[in-house]
Parts: sequence; structure tokens; C-alpha cells
Amino acid sequence: MSSVLPDLKLLRIFVSVVRHQGFAAAQQELNLSTSAISTYMSQLEGQLGLSLCHRGRGGFSLTSKGELFFQETLRLLGELEGFERYAAALKGELRGTLNLGVIDSTVSDRALPLVETIGVYSQEYPAVHLHLAVMSPYELQLAVLGNRLDLAIGAFSTRMSGLVYQPLYREQHWLYCSDRHALFSERRIPAELITQQRMVGRGYWSQAELARHGFKHSAATVESMEAQLVLVLSGAYIGYLPEHYAQSWVDQGRLRPLLPTAFGYQAPFSLALRRGRSREPLLQAFRDLLKAQLNQP
Repeated sequence: MSSVLPDLKLLRIFVSVVRHQGFAAAQQELNLSTSAISTYMSQLEGQLGLSLCHRGRGGFSLTSKGELFFQETLRLLGELEGFERYAAALKGELRGTLNLGVIDSTVSDRALPLVETIGVYSQEYPAVHLHLAVMSPYELQLAVLGNRLDLAIGAFSTRMSGLVYQPLYREQHWLYCSDRHALFSERRIPAELITQQRMVGRGYWSQAELARHGFKHSAATVESMEAQLVLVLSGAYIGYLPEHYAQSWVDQGRLRPLLPTAFGYQAPFSLALRRGRSREPLLQAFRDLLKAQLNQP
């Protein structure tokens, strides 16, 4: 490999191509023709002295070395962006991009002042571009580790090495059935009967996590609360939902919690960030604002 570092422009084009899985799909973001993108990619491969991707009739895919180089490129560009933000902060201004991730169905949660925090943040730091992504807890943590996200908010039952978790609050979950389910109109339902029902589990739950919630196995699996709600409303399954998310359906008479004295849990929400990044100005400013909003009466 040449001792000359690759041009940053070429690295950013490479990342865009991989993210869009092809030259044509990356055209709009890069504002370049496919022939220009192909030329830039060839330049990058020439500088490196290796092939990064396969392209042709078989479709786009990274080579084994290309995959390794892609992961390192993400890390490098993330570090560079952090340095640029640090340099801007020395001048007394915050600018750049804050990549924030959150689990789904939090907009109805009054315990999480995310809407208020983002509103204040955008007013105080108008030069910062905010990118908000909704992902599963597992995907959020991987994205923070890979510097694709700066901060992530969620309930992380399984934690990953290399991340720092700062506690925020606890979200109440109950076990629900819908008005289409046989148990909906029943009273004094024994716990043993409930555990025999077809239950929806989360794809990111381990078997031990499922057992902690009272079930040995699940009859269906979801990755989001919206998917969970759909299956529970179908009447074919029962499942856990956040209280704030289910409340409007309870008020309509469409859902009811099952034996709350036995089935319910609180999910501890945390703010996750990569170890070593806690003092970066953009991240610190958002954390401080979120903490201030959480502490408001």
C-alpha cells in the first residue's frame, strides 16, 4: 500500500457507495454521474493497491479486504468529524453533525423529554445539523460502536463493551391482550393460563430475558413496538407494550393489561455513547440539555 494517505473526498465517496450498495444508488447523494463515481473508486483502489468491491452483473458487494477497509474508514471519518467539532468549539461555536439514535415509539413517552431537548438544542446551536435515526437496541449500540451514531437512547438489556451507559429513567411495560383475544372479557385470570397463551417476544431478547418476563418461549418475534402492537391487536397473541404507547388503545377499549400484579416490568432507559467521547462539545451539550429537561418538575 502506498504511504500516501487516500484523499478524504475519495473516502467519503467510498462510504456513500457502500451505504447505498452501488454506484447508481449513490448518484443523488454525491451529485455525480456513475462514470465519475467509477473513476473516483478506481483512483482510490489505485492509491491503496487493492480491490475494494465487486461491481457488475452480479451486483455490488465488498471484497473481504474492502469490508475491513470500510470499517476503518468509518472509524477514521468519525474521528475526523469529532476533531472538526472540537476545533470549532475552541472558536466558541458548535457546528457539525450530531447523529442521534433512539428506539421506536418514544414520542408518546412523557417521561422522555426528547422533543423538548431537540427543540432547545436546535435553538441554541443552529449551526449543528441533526440526524435522527430510529433503530432496535442492538442496532443502536452497533452504530455507536462504529461511530455511525454519536449518542443513542434506549433500553439496553444486553450491553456492549466499549460503550458508556448513563441512566435516564425507567419505562413501565404491561402485558396486554386485545378485544379480539379470548382472555379479553375474562376476569380473575390465573397466571398459569396466561403463560400458556401465544406470546410475542422481542428479537433482541435472550432466552433468559424472556424467562424473566414469565414465558419459556414465544410464538412470534418482532423488532419494534409498532410490530408488537399489530400482532397484539390481531387477537392471535399477547405481548408486552410500554404503558404510554398502549394507553390510547386501552382508552378505546381495544387493549387491556393482563394481571398487572404478576406481569409487568420497568425497562431502564440509558444514554449510550462510545467510551472516550463523553467530552466532545456537541455530545456534551446535548447530554446537558437532556439532563436539564429530565430534572424539570
